[in-house]
Amino acid sequence: MTDNSEPELIIDAKATLGEGPAWDSKNLRLLWVDILEKQLHIFNGKDYSLELEGYPGCVAPCKDGRLIVALHYGFWLLDLTRSALTEIAVPRGEPATNRFNDGKCDPAGRFLAGTMDLAEREANGALYSLSPSGEITRLLTGLRISNGLAWSPDYQTLYFIDTPSREVKAFDYDLETGAISNQRVAVVIPPELGFPDGMTSDMEGHLWIAMWGGAQVTRWDASQGRLLEQIKVPAFNVTSCVFGGKDMNELYITTARKGMDEAGLKSYPLSGGLFRVQTNTTGMPTFEFGLE
Repeated sequence: MTDNSEPELIIDAKATLGEGPAWDSKNLRLLWVDILEKQLHIFNGKDYSLELEGYPGCVAPCKDGRLIVALHYGFWLLDLTRSALTEIAVPRGEPATNRFNDGKCDPAGRFLAGTMDLAEREANGALYSLSPSGEITRLLTGLRISNGLAWSPDYQTLYFIDTPSREVKAFDYDLETGAISNQRVAVVIPPELGFPDGMTSDMEGHLWIAMWGGAQVTRWDASQGRLLEQIKVPAFNVTSCVFGGKDMNELYITTARKGMDEAGLKSYPLSGGLFRVQTNTTGMPTFEFGLE
């Protein structure tokens, strides 16, 4: 593939830690967060932000029109019409020094989100699955930086990234129960590409992975662990990506300025911006939280 457009800067947001893009197809808008600035952003041609009381690791649309947010220490529902947050559930046993990071909904309406040590040192994070009824299941433990999630087009495989491992793990996924099994390594990321961060998938079953410290998004054949494409992004720390737009062929890309010094920002002044790429493929949808 060589006919994707060059990344277009659509917001020079200068986000400290832009992350978690999710496409709200009912309202044709992009949801994303700046975790360390405690901001939820909504982009629909213009960008609006809402200050939150904790670190928003990720966000997703709900079937009832609200949003679900994994805040610093728990799961919350957000009613934008009233700017009102309602707590759903809080995982037990999470260290006080942890926060939620990346997450997204599965095709059955569960919300999966993982935690990480704020200092990025301890491997004490976990991956949780929240059912629409509010029940929490711990799927994985011993994670350093719980990050990207994606499903195969048939929903039978879950892909997951613990960033420092430089690996994409694959699991058999039981959509009826939300259980995972048969862990294996699908992709190994070479150090020269950067660290794997957030990711999404397309209808061909390929993975699109944002590369922290790599100034690019990479596309992979997960069945063979083979690199298919590299899309250079004019931001050093590329954090996540998601498909959106009316035809689900626009790739939205979040980036960050976190950890960059003056020289780095001079080399990559657009770091922290939100970018868009017109692709020649169709992406998997952002699934919604809740039951029909």
